[in-house]
Amino acid sequence: MPVDQCERNGETVLQAAARQRNLNRVYSIMDAGADVDAVSGVDTVILGLSDSAADHIGGTPLVRLNRPPRSVGIKAQIRAKFEVLDPVGSVKGRIAKRMVEQAELDGLSKPGDTLIEASHENTGIAIALMTAIKGCKCIIDLSEKMLLEKQQFLRALGTTGVRMPVGVPIESPGPIAYVAKRFKEETPSSWILDQYNNPENPRAHGHGTAEKIWYRTGGRVDIVTTGAGTRGTVTGAARGLKENGRNVFPVGELNEEKSEYKLECIGYDFVPADFDQTASGAWIKISDRDAFRLARRLANPYLRMHPEDTVENNTILLIFPDSLKNYPPSLHTNLA
Repeated sequence: MPVDQCERNGETVLQAAARQRNLNRVYSIMDAGADVDAVSGVDTVILGLSDSAADHIGGTPLVRLNRPPRSVGIKAQIRAKFEVLDPVGSVKGRIAKRMVEQAELDGLSKPGDTLIEASHENTGIAIALMTAIKGCKCIIDLSEKMLLEKQQFLRALGTTGVRMPVGVPIESPGPIAYVAKRFKEETPSSWILDQYNNPENPRAHGHGTAEKIWYRTGGRVDIVTTGAGTRGTVTGAARGLKENGRNVFPVGELNEEKSEYKLECIGYDFVPADFDQTASGAWIKISDRDAFRLARRLANPYLRMHPEDTVENNTILLIFPDSLKNYPPSLHTNLA
């Protein structure tokens, strides 16, 4: 709610935020020096102690990058949104919270029920945490690319993880989405969240990520770039920034490998139903080799391929979906 509207209603911004609390629009301000304008337009503000880790999902910092851009001759202002500092350790906390809470509101799940998801990587971990918070059971149909350590983490959260192969025909009984449907048929009081076709996936970014990017940059952002797995981040954030006439140029990155891609979260052999190709202003295809090499240098492929867009008065925001610690084997191979 805008500050002036709060004043007309005779309540403070914090009171209005508390009154209007709803799904996945949580803005965490932990420092006492927070400016009142910083919370304008955001529904929930959390100061100090909160009731649940889920309340802090999405409250990730925005950081100015200095030396990495200069090292490759980039003159634009580069900002990075560090999703690794989310309670679930990745950008997927946003969609997990939104999908789980919406299923609860729609009467599709309640404490004690089982939530099922087919996940290549971070979404499974995020949903496991959310179901633990909500008191639900959880089955995650995993890609074989997921590290065994992550499967052990799921088990520690009380989640059942089943590993399935990748690269099998979509119509065969092998794909993880097919197996998730089978689990639902065999499990009473269960529901598939279905991140690939669930409209709450892009909505989480349209209502949450986009707003936070805008307010934390003070509206000073020209280009937003992110990797594309389910395409929920780029679709939702692009829609959210454009809906209010904001002149931002979104860029999505796709893995150019057709099947044997090694990146755990980027690259699928099908197109998710909620993917909006027109939402992004440009799509960049990168190989596993380039992705690993550039990740080590902390440089984004878009900035290398389009030096004409690196003028000093542009602000480019990179969404870093997680961190190096999630992929130690991948980033230390001989690919780079």
